[in-house]
Formats: sequence, C-alpha cells, structure tokens
Amino acid sequence: MNISLNQVQGRVPVGILSIQGDLDASNFQELIAKAKEVYDTGTRHILLDLSNTPFMSSSGLVALHSAALLLQGKQPLDPEYGWTTVHAVRQVADADHSVTQHVKLLNPQPKVRRTLEKAGLNEFFEIHTDLATAIASF
Repeated sequence: MNISLNQVQGRVPVGILSIQGDLDASNFQELIAKAKEVYDTGTRHILLDLSNTPFMSSSGLVALHSAALLLQGKQPLDPEYGWTTVHAVRQVADADHSVTQHVKLLNPQPKVRRTLEKAGLNEFFEIHTDLATAIASF
C-alpha cells in the first residue's frame, strides 16, 4: 500500500489521503499513523481517496474509524484487541454520529463499498464520487 497526501483549501483545509493498494492487517497501522501525522500539522478534515484501493479488510475498517477519532482529538481504539475492536467500531459509530464528520470517503471500489456496507459503516461515513463535491462538503 502507498499513501500520498495532498493538501487543498476548501471552506476549510482538507488533507486528501490517496490510498493505493489493499488496506488490510499488513498495513492498516500505516493509515492510522498518516492520519495522526496530518492531525499533528493542524489539519482537522481528511478525505480518503479509495479510488485505487481494490480491497479493505476488517483491519481497514479499524483504520478508518481510528482516523476519524484522531481527527476529533480522541484516542483510537487499540487494534491489539482484535475482533473486540472491530465490534467496538460499530458501537462507537452508533453512539456518536459526529465521529465521522471529519473524515469522508471518495470513490470506494465495489469490494470496499461492500465491506463498508456489511459493517454498517456506510451509514456513518459520507461517501462521495466527485472530488470537488467532496471537498466542498467539509
């Protein structure tokens, strides 16, 4: 997986993280680290471009949710707890709809979209198919 960052200015500064390759257990912590890096620079809004991400595992879901928590200044869930963490992602999202207002998704591929739907996270992450519309949504 490769993650590139592009900073753009909409109504607010937005960091666009473009993910190329699968997002799974072998690399999901890289996305969490990159989101923390972006947060540490002062950016509070991230658009995750999933156009070139053909597959996302449950670890990828944890990474998305962790990024959303980080962008709110909250501590992400500990991925060392395995499935407990994956189930907690849904519970936290159910309890706090504002968690995902700082992280939005762009062009998830069909398999990734199905993974989001199976986990029920498609209801919590705003999903866009147009870059300009996505940037303007922040």
